[in-house]
Amino acid sequence: MDLDEIQAIDVKKVVEHKTKQAFKIIKRPVITEDTGLYFEEWHGLPGALAKFFDQSIGYKNLCQMLKSNRQAKAQTVIGYFDGKRYQSLIGEVKGMIAKKPRGKNNFGWDVIFIPDGYKKTYAELTNKEKNKISMRRKAVEKFKKYIINKAQLSVAKTH
Repeated sequence: MDLDEIQAIDVKKVVEHKTKQAFKIIKRPVITEDTGLYFEEWHGLPGALAKFFDQSIGYKNLCQMLKSNRQAKAQTVIGYFDGKRYQSLIGEVKGMIAKKPRGKNNFGWDVIFIPDGYKKTYAELTNKEKNKISMRRKAVEKFKKYIINKAQLSVAKTH
């Protein structure tokens, strides 16, 4: 579905806007998702705007622009809206920004993000390794628990 995406650093705001917009279009419960990369040195930039930073200056230059603090966090937000209640479920992985892009297993900024406890970027990890620790997996697991709990509450109300 082609949705307007607000330009914000905070992925939570972007996802909430997209989720409620999608609900207005299809008029039934919806799920949306987005991901951001937050640099500690830049007080959260680029966040949800990482793709635009890459398009304008490139990941190589982005890595070079960081001075001393390379700490970062990767965040995935899943938004769910049923028309009455909005819920966001967040998966997060802390890590560092590489000094230069590395790896071929590439999706967006995977080439510059090194998760804590690893020496490789996401793009250097196998899909199996990355999926085991990814922020998206963490968000999906939280979403799964939320939906199961919501279904159990719904069943309990009917008995």
